[in-house]
Parts: sequence; C-alpha cells; structure tokens
Amino acid sequence: MKKMILVKKSLLAYFTNRGASKGDLVEKNIQYYKKVTRENNDIIYKKVPTSEGVVTLIYPNSLTEKMTLEMMVMIPIANYIHQIHQVAESVNPFNIADITNRLSIGETLLYFHETNRLLSMDTYSVNTRDVSISEMESTFIGPQDVFTESLETNLSLVKRRIQNSMLKDEELIIGNVTNTKIALLYIDDLVEKKKLKNLKNRLDKIDYPTFLDISILMQLIEDNPYSPFPQYYMTIKPDTISHYLADGRIVILMDNSQSALVCPTSFLELFITMEDYYNRWPSASLMRLLRFFGFFLTIMITPSYVSSLTFHQEVLPYELLLNLQESRMKVPFSPLFEVLFIELIIEVLREAGARMPAKIGQTIGIVGGIVIGTAAVEAGLVSNILIVIVATSALLSFLPPVFHMSNTSRFIRYIFILAAGMFGLYGQMLAFAWLIAHLLRVNSLGTPFMSTVIPRKISDLKDSVVRFPTAYLKKKSGISSENK
Repeated sequence: MKKMILVKKSLLAYFTNRGASKGDLVEKNIQYYKKVTRENNDIIYKKVPTSEGVVTLIYPNSLTEKMTLEMMVMIPIANYIHQIHQVAESVNPFNIADITNRLSIGETLLYFHETNRLLSMDTYSVNTRDVSISEMESTFIGPQDVFTESLETNLSLVKRRIQNSMLKDEELIIGNVTNTKIALLYIDDLVEKKKLKNLKNRLDKIDYPTFLDISILMQLIEDNPYSPFPQYYMTIKPDTISHYLADGRIVILMDNSQSALVCPTSFLELFITMEDYYNRWPSASLMRLLRFFGFFLTIMITPSYVSSLTFHQEVLPYELLLNLQESRMKVPFSPLFEVLFIELIIEVLREAGARMPAKIGQTIGIVGGIVIGTAAVEAGLVSNILIVIVATSALLSFLPPVFHMSNTSRFIRYIFILAAGMFGLYGQMLAFAWLIAHLLRVNSLGTPFMSTVIPRKISDLKDSVVRFPTAYLKKKSGISSENK
C-alpha cells in the first residue's frame, strides 16, 4: 500500500512539476510511462501531430494490427479528432494498475501533451483461426461448424443459434498471471439460480495463476477432484451448447480455448451426442445403447479373460477352453502379466501415434499394431485370442463422444484387471460394486451424477439410454430443475 502511494505521489510530481518547462514535463511523463511498463519492447510510443497539439500513442504491438490502428486511431486523430473524444474512454493517469492492465489486453492509450489528458481505445486485434469443420467431433448429420480459440467468435456462434433476449453472458477474469477472460452463458428464465450462484462462488474462490485451456478450469471447479470421471460435459460444437442452454444449463467459454463446459452434467449425458437428436429415434437409441454398454464392456472383457483362466476355467465352454489352452501353450507368463503386457503395448502405440505428425502417427498405429501383435504371438509372448480381446476393448473405449471418458475407461480397466488377477470374478464384482458406489457419490455442481440413469422425473426416461420420438421430448430435464 505504501509503495502504491509513493508511485502515485511520484507520478503526481511529474504531472505538476512547475519548475520544468512544458516540453520537459511532457517528456518526463512519457519516460515515467515507459518506466511503469518496465521498458517493455512490445509497447510502442508514437508521436502524432494533431490540431490539438502532439499526441503520443501508446499501444502493444503484438496485440494490435496496423490496419486496425490506422482505421480506428490514426485517421480519426488526424482528421476528426473530435470523434476520438466522443468514442475514447478517459483514464486516470495516476492509476498505474489500470494503465498496465489496459495495455496488456490490447488497448491503445492516447496522451495529449497540451492538456496532460489520457484516453483509451480498444484496438485489440490479433489473427485468429477461422471457423472450420470439426475433426475431433465429426458428425454426418447436422451443423459442421465448431468453436475456435476466440471468445468473441464463440459467443457469436451461440447467439446466432439462440436469438433470445433472456440469453445472458457474464464476463469474468481468472488467473493471477494470465488474466484469462471467461464468459458464463445461461438463459435467465430457465437456469436454476442456486446452481448459478454456486458456480459463481466457485469461480470467485479460484486461486490459480495460469489458465491455458478450459480443461484446467474444469478440474478446479469439480465437486469431486479425486474422481477419475469428468464431471462436466466438454464439447467444441456450438449446436450442442445451444441444446443444453435451452435446457437450463450453464455454459462456460474461455478465451484462447476451443472447448466449452456444460454445468451440471449427468453420467449418461457423457454418452450422448447431438447427432442422436438429428437421427431417427430407433438408430439413435441403438447408438446410445452401444456407447453406454460399450463402456462397461471395455472395462470387463480383459479382466474376464484373466479371472476365467486363472480361477474359473469351469465357466468357459469346453471347446473354447481347449482353444485358449492351445493358444497359450508357448506363453511363459500368467494371464495377468500377459494382459498387462499387451495393454501397455497398446498404450505405447496409442501415445506414440498421438504425439507424431498425423500421417506418420496413422502408419505407426496400423503397421505397429499388426507387426508387434503378430510378432508377439509368434514369439509366444501372448496368445492370439488375447490380441483380439484387447483390440476389441481398445475400440470400445473410443465410443464415448467425450474424450475424457475414453481416458477414464482405460484407467478403470487396469483396476479391474488387477482385481481379477488377485481374486477372480469375486474381485471383478467387488471392483464393480466400488464403481457403482463411487458414481452414486459423485456430484456435478451439487447435482447427483447419476441423474437420468436414476431419474428425478419420469419424463427423463424418454431421453435416457433409449431415446423416444422427438414429439415426446418437450419437457425440461430433471437435472436442470430445482431440487425438491
């Protein structure tokens, strides 16, 4: 506090130094601004002669395009300077924090030498990626546009779809270092006010320096940070966001992040896509069933292989047992180590393919899988039946539309494999009981995570694992309603 008072007094001394000439006083003021901005090479100081005397423009070079600066500041200040006074915002020359903050977000300061007046104009303009077709969440039916890393562009994509005066967006700043801008979107007459207040309180309590993507924010506002499950729906599709806004949800957008968060979210919604609503109800229901039960299959297939061969050979048909024993005759490892070995190989191939350039990554994923799988079988390290089982399990893990759920299924599968290797089917059932108990304890913004699966409203059953015809889907979902 004392330091800030000294800075203000020092700056006031510059502005009121009567012993110096007017030219010297102006130069001292400019030098002080340079000192305040710590001699940042990105901050440009440019003197422009005008009808009201010389004006010094102070602007961040990396956040301001030359064309924008020319059209918004240079031409008006040279020809229509009265317009500048009408449009620009007056700035307190003694508020050092305000001055540095305005420069950091791309504003241009105008210092009038004759009057020692300081004005500010928003000239933030950086190159952003154009709206393109989705590659991460591709669809065959429906809109193809996706969010970009520009918050303004993303807001426009949503507001173009929901032309409703009750659609509100509140902007906040988070991050002690990055000062990242986020926007809360909700429809005022549909959102539950308690959930909105709860989310705002969580955002106000955040004390984290750096936000480079919205996934960091998601982890900081979760109800259960130790849970492996994502507790908010993350998507890059504006039509999906619009759908949930119309259902009374709260959406968070972040500048410099392509994804958006839907709050709150249920477990079942992590297996639902907007394409389900564009398709006919029988095919949409079939896809939902496949994704939902595919999650449980991917965490059960390989553990069942381990438990049946280690403890419960009697549960297998005799012919299948003979085939398994024949394929494992040369394998020196127990079923547990055999499964862990091939699962880790799959993880290595997946990670290597993801980190390499697209064309090389595809080659490694396909050729590497075939070569390593064939060589491992011929070398007697794993059985050929296990290769088929692990490959099927890996494919099933990619069914959920939310990528975080794919990572979650892979993590949980290892828990089930270890439980099956130690206790057989009893271990699998214990792990499954833990999984269900954990899901029942998880909340999303104070709302039970298993809502819709265990419906709060009978109408929720019409849009659950099986999707009813569109004519029946008119009511607001239970997760968006107030708690009774």
